[in-house]
Amino acid sequence: MFSASSSSSEGPIMTFWLLVCTFLDTMCKGILYVNDGRPFWQYIVSSSTGCSDAQYFEELYNYYTTEKAWHLCDPDAEKVFEAIRKVGVKLAVVSNFDTRLRPLLRALNCDHWFDALAVSAEVAAEKPNPTIFLKACELLEVKPEDVVHVGDDRRNDIWGARDAGCDAWLWGSDVHSFEEYLITKALVNLHGDVFTNCS
Repeated sequence: MFSASSSSSEGPIMTFWLLVCTFLDTMCKGILYVNDGRPFWQYIVSSSTGCSDAQYFEELYNYYTTEKAWHLCDPDAEKVFEAIRKVGVKLAVVSNFDTRLRPLLRALNCDHWFDALAVSAEVAAEKPNPTIFLKACELLEVKPEDVVHVGDDRRNDIWGARDAGCDAWLWGSDVHSFEEYLITKALVNLHGDVFTNCS
């Protein structure tokens, strides 16, 4: 739904994931985002930049809490989410993120698009753990078998949602745009099944 405002090539992404794996192996026993995620992000910043200055870290960390650091990927997202909700579909964000997600969504003025947020730092479980998907179902007061989760990661989103008993669609394969998402919903089922949106 939204992404960091930067241009990246395959190299920096691979480096980032290597740092994440190293952090997981050495420091946090499998959960990246605990509370505000500071230990994780401090490790990533110091490992990737070579700078462990506390003030530098705080400035960078706080910057990524503002709307300046992010942009909405699809300009039609708001109207599509409104249309989906208008036909009685509940929407939730299921996200591996820290406690900055709620204020970030408010800053981007899109928090009102969703009926619930299941944030890994608050749930103490990260995708693909079924617990976070089940928490979203609980927050929406729906059964997992009535949910379609849309996400962009086969392991975290598709396998995780299906392990929780939800249906799951892969963004970029099963669905390519928010508009297609709405059309597919209309064609498949207009009975108020729940779509869970991933960020």
